[in-house]
Amino acid sequence: MSLNRNALSKIEEILATAHRFCKITSLHTCYCSNNTGYNYFHKQLCSRIGAIPYSFSSSSSNSHSSAPHSASKMREQFVERDDDFGWTRGTGSEQSRILSSDYSLYSWGVEKCNPDGYNEFGESEEVEVGKSDEDSDDDFRDLNSFDRNIERGEVRSRIEVDEDEIKHPLVREICRLLDFRAAWTPELESNLKRLLRSLKPSQVCAVLRAQSDERVALKFFYWADRQWRYRHDPIVYHAMLKVLSKTKLCQGAKRILGLMVRRKIEIWPEDFGCVMVSFSRAGHLRKALQVLTLMQRTGVELDISICNTAINVLVEGKRLEKALRFSERMKVVGIEPNVITYNCLIKGYCERNQVEDATKLIEEMPVRGCSPDKVSYYTVMGFLCKERKIDKLKGLVEKMLNESKLLPDQVTYNTIIHMLSKHGYAEEALGFLREAEEKGFRVDKVGHTAIVNCFCQEGKIDRAKDVVDEMLLKGCSPDVVTYTAVLNGFCRVGEVDQAKKLLQQMYKHGCKPNCVSYTALLNGLCRRGNSSEAREMMNMSEGWWTPNAVTYSVIMHGFRREGMLSEACEIVREMIRKGFYPSPVEINLLIQSLCQVGRTDQARKLMEECLKKGCAVNVVNFTTVIHGFCQMGDLDAALSVLDDMYLNNKHPDEVTYTTVIDALGRKGRINEAVEMTKKMLHCGLLPTPVTYRSLIHHFCQQGKVDDLLKLMEKMLLRENCRTAYNQVIEKLCCFGYVDEAYELLGKVLRTASRVDANSCHILIRSFLKNGNPLGSYRVACRMFNRNLVPDLKLCEEVSKKLILLQKSDEADRLMLRFVERGHVPPEGKQAAI
Repeated sequence: MSLNRNALSKIEEILATAHRFCKITSLHTCYCSNNTGYNYFHKQLCSRIGAIPYSFSSSSSNSHSSAPHSASKMREQFVERDDDFGWTRGTGSEQSRILSSDYSLYSWGVEKCNPDGYNEFGESEEVEVGKSDEDSDDDFRDLNSFDRNIERGEVRSRIEVDEDEIKHPLVREICRLLDFRAAWTPELESNLKRLLRSLKPSQVCAVLRAQSDERVALKFFYWADRQWRYRHDPIVYHAMLKVLSKTKLCQGAKRILGLMVRRKIEIWPEDFGCVMVSFSRAGHLRKALQVLTLMQRTGVELDISICNTAINVLVEGKRLEKALRFSERMKVVGIEPNVITYNCLIKGYCERNQVEDATKLIEEMPVRGCSPDKVSYYTVMGFLCKERKIDKLKGLVEKMLNESKLLPDQVTYNTIIHMLSKHGYAEEALGFLREAEEKGFRVDKVGHTAIVNCFCQEGKIDRAKDVVDEMLLKGCSPDVVTYTAVLNGFCRVGEVDQAKKLLQQMYKHGCKPNCVSYTALLNGLCRRGNSSEAREMMNMSEGWWTPNAVTYSVIMHGFRREGMLSEACEIVREMIRKGFYPSPVEINLLIQSLCQVGRTDQARKLMEECLKKGCAVNVVNFTTVIHGFCQMGDLDAALSVLDDMYLNNKHPDEVTYTTVIDALGRKGRINEAVEMTKKMLHCGLLPTPVTYRSLIHHFCQQGKVDDLLKLMEKMLLRENCRTAYNQVIEKLCCFGYVDEAYELLGKVLRTASRVDANSCHILIRSFLKNGNPLGSYRVACRMFNRNLVPDLKLCEEVSKKLILLQKSDEADRLMLRFVERGHVPPEGKQAAI
């Protein structure tokens, strides 16, 4: 039966709608290697209406070639617009190319089913677990398939965002609104939406870069992307990836790259480099290298910059051998290493204390067609400064001049002076300063200040003052940083009165002290126990200087160390009112001090106030409060805080669960402790050694061995603890359950280690203590059978007890085992044998 044009058009409309529906719901359309899901859906649908389905080839040999062609043909027939999933109108090869790239990175943008067990990087999860980063070269396969004859295009111009955009009123207002994220209201969100539509793309980038917390920047990116009548400019995506490259938020970076693929935004090699660095910072070295494969799938050309990023990632991941092999592969495919490549390898050598190899590589660089620059030498100089190898450092400076024709200039000497000062070698730095001045170079006040600060850190205040006097004689006037370094040095050695006098002298020399100067003085007062005086001085700061977050933290810790916890809490509240947010570490130190003196309720109240005001309260802070309530015996309050963690989207960790489990066990609520342990395992958390010790102690105390063994089987499936059964036996012996401990001896003797021998000795002593030397004899025999030799003196005591019980045969057999092993018993026992 033939179909007319109207019927065919209707069928095409049905197919297009069905395909769009399945694309949205990911039903039967996940992109697998053989496209079985896609073919299944269309064959079933088309068979109902008697039409020929549009399907991909299922042949494994043609799967890569036929899929794009069929996709292009299908897109010419059925085109629907769906901004969320990247569909767009158009025909031709360009559409085929876009669809092909969309499918190759489909797993990066949307959730997909994964029937074949492949991860988002296209590799099997099982294979990845078993592979070794040291021996596997599969990460370089993209270099093997690189087309060395490809024409190098001109480097595209990058859009640079003006730094002055951060000072723009609109940008500053949006940043102010984002700071109120903890107390968000519909009115604030309405204002933010209105301002968002007035921002230029460069100003949106400025907002992202201005956030101190990159997670806030990422949330703002997602929020803005969902707003009506607004769409991110391409440079915003590039800016967001650059921000994420400085963090461990690799999943966020991966998602941003997936959005760029789906929305057909041009991706630069630098974007893949940002994702690679983010994965590297998060500790996923293998996934970082697999970004190169994804880059190749999208058709982005490999260049020297992305290769240098890969080498730097390997070096930072302590994989120098792989970095060297990667650089050799680069040459094979026609990408010549440049000076940045070699500098990364030199850095890798230095981090492994192979300074000779680093120096040798510098000597070989001209032969390899790339001359070293000053950074190459500075990298090795930094290592020599750290190791205080001054003679080799001077030799490297001469080699830099004679062999590489690089003149040591003022920058060179400043670099050496700063590196030596950083590592605490003030005298050596002062020697290079003299040498620089003899050669006619003028070291500025920054170099002198570095030496002064180094002397002060070492407590050599007199030497620091001599350097300051030399500065005055040379006409190099000390600035506020120099005086502050000396002032801090006085405070470090406890001479606060001298620090006060120096503060007055700074005014006489026309150098006005700043916030850092006063904060150093206040820190000295707090260290001497004069926190109240420091507080009064800070209150009198108006018109003279403005305290910052460090100033408030210094006084808060001073009150905390002196035990004036109420004053410390008031400082934290004042700090928050002024717009300074204490860090989680500072909050934890204060609430820990409150819990130690039994003021856990006040600690909880302070933590909740900080949380409401927008402070970064983390799981450690909650755990400290929970531990405080557990120490007080108020378990109900501890469980209440645990519930608050879930309400505030703070997920408990192993320490949190272990603290609650131990408290439940001490209260005798074993069943609740078991349920809490199962909950911890269900959350994917691994039990710690402390978790095992706590559970074993409380279960053995009540003699519930069977319940303990059932629970331990589940725990050992997640995290193996070799000494778990040893601890059970020892605890059972401690609480007098010797027979139960003997039944578990077989689980301990499987490994026959020294720890197992100690557990057996404890069991032998327990049997002797209970007047059962036959039990001790059986334990000793089982040790011999497992090639473990018991303690000779302990077995002599067992033998004596057996003789007293008229068990001389067992006593003789026990000592005979020692003779067979070559352990000669005492003379008295030889006669008995």
